[in-house]
Amino acid sequence: MPRLALYTFGVLKSPLADPAPLTREFHDRGEAVYRKMHRAPGHLARAEPAEGSRGTVFDLDWGAWGAFTVPAWYDKGRTAETTALAATLSLWTGLRPAFDAVYTGLHREALNRRADWFERGGHPSHAFWWVPDGVTPTWQDGVSRLEDLHDGGPTPRAFPFHRPFTPEGVPTGLRGTGPETEAAR
Repeated sequence: MPRLALYTFGVLKSPLADPAPLTREFHDRGEAVYRKMHRAPGHLARAEPAEGSRGTVFDLDWGAWGAFTVPAWYDKGRTAETTALAATLSLWTGLRPAFDAVYTGLHREALNRRADWFERGGHPSHAFWWVPDGVTPTWQDGVSRLEDLHDGGPTPRAFPFHRPFTPEGVPTGLRGTGPETEAAR
C-alpha cells in the first residue's frame, strides 16, 4: 500500500541559535508539536537524526533519510550560529490524517504564528508525493519535489494539500483543501 511523504521547508527570520524570546518560543513550541504529531493517527515516521549524532542539521546522520539538503533558494547560513530554517520529512497513511494533524491542535496554533517566525517568499512551504510501501524518502527527494512544485505547479510527482493526487496519479480532492472529484467523496 503506498504511503504519503510530506516535506516541509521554511526560512526563519532569525537563526535558530538566536537567543531572542521569539526564536526560543518557536523552538519550544516546535518540540511540543513534534511530540503531538508523532502520536497523530496516520503518522508513520519522521526523519530524525541517529542517536548521538551531533552538529548542525547539515552534519547530522539521518540514516535511511539520507543527507540533509535544502532548496536552491535557501541563502542563509549553514553553521550552528547562522542556520535559519525549519524542515521536516515525514510519512503518513494518507492525505486526510496528515491534513487533520497539520490543521488542528498545537500545529494549527503554530501555523497561526508563522508570520512571526518565517520569512514570506514566493516558494511553496510543503510538498506531498506517494511512495511505495517499504521506501524511505530522502531529504533530497523532498527538496527535489518542493522545487518541482515551485517550478511546475502541482503534479502527481509533487503536490500541496489543496491540489492532491491519488497514488495512481489522478487529481482528487479533500474536503476543505481543493476541488472535489468522485474519487474523493
